[in-house]
Amino acid sequence: MSLSYTKDHEWVSISQSIATIGISDFAQEQLGEVVFVELPDLERNVTKGESVAVVESVKAASEVYSPVDGIITECNESLIEEPKRLNLDPIGNGWILKIALSNPEGLSGLMDETRYKEYIQGIV
Repeated sequence: MSLSYTKDHEWVSISQSIATIGISDFAQEQLGEVVFVELPDLERNVTKGESVAVVESVKAASEVYSPVDGIITECNESLIEEPKRLNLDPIGNGWILKIALSNPEGLSGLMDETRYKEYIQGIV
C-alpha cells in the first residue's frame, strides 16, 4: 500500500478514486492510549483541510483533517467499540474513513514516506 502524509499527521492511500484515511504511527504515539473516536456522518461532502473526525486519548483530543476533497463513503465503525485499534494498527485496521475523490488534482501538497519522516525529524 502506497501512502501519502499530511503535515497534520494523517495518512492517505488512494485506490480507484477512493481515499482511505487514518492517523500516522507518529500521531498515535504522540496521543498515547486512544479511548474514543468520533466518526463523521456518511455522504458528507468535505473539502481538503476540513475536520472530519476527532480522536481522544488519555492525554488529549485531536481533530483529524481531510487531506482531500470528496464525499465520505465509509467509516471504520469498529473504532467505536475498539478505539485502541488506532494504537495497535494505525495504518491497517485502524483506518478512520474513506472518501470518494471529487478532485484528484487536490492531492498536491501531500508527502511521500521519505519526506514525511524528514518532516517528523524536524519537529521532534
